[in-house]
Amino acid sequence: MNNDMNTARIVLPEILDLAAAEGLRASLRQRVSEERPLGVDASAVETLMLPCVQVLLAAQSYRAGISIENPSAAFTSAFEDLGIDWTWSQDQRQQTIQAPEQMQNPAECIPLQAAGDGGPQDRSDDIDLQQSSENVMSKRILTIDDSKTMRDMLMLTLAEAGFDVLQAVDGQDGLDVLVNERVDVVITDINMPRMDGYEVIRQLRKNPNHKTTPILVLTTESEGDKRNLAREAGATGWMVKPFDPDRLVETVRKVAP
Repeated sequence: MNNDMNTARIVLPEILDLAAAEGLRASLRQRVSEERPLGVDASAVETLMLPCVQVLLAAQSYRAGISIENPSAAFTSAFEDLGIDWTWSQDQRQQTIQAPEQMQNPAECIPLQAAGDGGPQDRSDDIDLQQSSENVMSKRILTIDDSKTMRDMLMLTLAEAGFDVLQAVDGQDGLDVLVNERVDVVITDINMPRMDGYEVIRQLRKNPNHKTTPILVLTTESEGDKRNLAREAGATGWMVKPFDPDRLVETVRKVAP
């Protein structure tokens, strides 16, 4: 471990579960705000759950000088099981971004078909992650997810990339928000109380104001039949949690009108 006194440090506990995710996010933000390199000691980690994986991914993507030190076998395995290389640097991430049809890891975005006037349109090749975006600051994104931790991670990732972000806690809440708010892109979970993501998509496609609004599904589900349901409902793309922050931002930039 680097013992440079100028380096701030966080020692991760044995268990990083859902309850620990919010505290980890706050601790990372506080330490990074000190404007010193940050070492994250992962030697004691025995359990690492998805929300904390997402916190660490977001922190590594958007804050320079963060390094993981002495990762335990459990820490490394948690990322490997999800197909994510936590050792990537920001430069490496930019160099290895691929077009959607080439992506193989769980953080991929699989372009589906979006509903137009009464039927699907072919959107299979319309997300080019290599293109640059324009006027991102004017784009407004609605995120719909019943997990506060995931909503916070989406807010952190998208707001720091320059987007205006609205939040909804479930499908019905998302539709209620859209009654009075204009958005450029909707990102929705699938499994939620009151109204699931499939029904959100169907309801939006019935609305003349949202027949062509890009709708990205962000979920832990990966089965082909569930992707087909989203396609039939009118989804634009499908992403599997945990999301890679860089790819999420680039995908949103590409689908935003």
